[in-house]
Amino acid sequence: MPENTYRAINFAEKLGHIHEHWQPRVMAELNDYQIKIVRIEGDFIWHDHPETDEAFLVIEGSLRIDFRDGSVTVGPGEMFVVPKGKEHKPFAEKEVCMLLIEPRGTLNTGHEGGARTAQNDLWV
Repeated sequence: MPENTYRAINFAEKLGHIHEHWQPRVMAELNDYQIKIVRIEGDFIWHDHPETDEAFLVIEGSLRIDFRDGSVTVGPGEMFVVPKGKEHKPFAEKEVCMLLIEPRGTLNTGHEGGARTAQNDLWV
């Protein structure tokens, strides 16, 4: 980083550039991990990530993450880590703004693919 270019990342500013749902955008990288910001609403698809855990940090709204054997609700200022290989399905009755932390190259739909698969490595 060139000298005198230090700047904090402002979540509200970054969210202001995102208008589509289910399209995560990279805000920062930490070693081999990406910190992504995303807006979601409605139901996602069942999927898993066999090689990695996935962290969800809610900024606004209420996120429900369904599992085949239960669910967890994550509110503003809360975080939940889905263990690698655990099948899950995020759901937001109303819009949720959140951060995702996962290794670079992780597809949002895991190996399921389909229309909901977002392009990786798009920065905001």
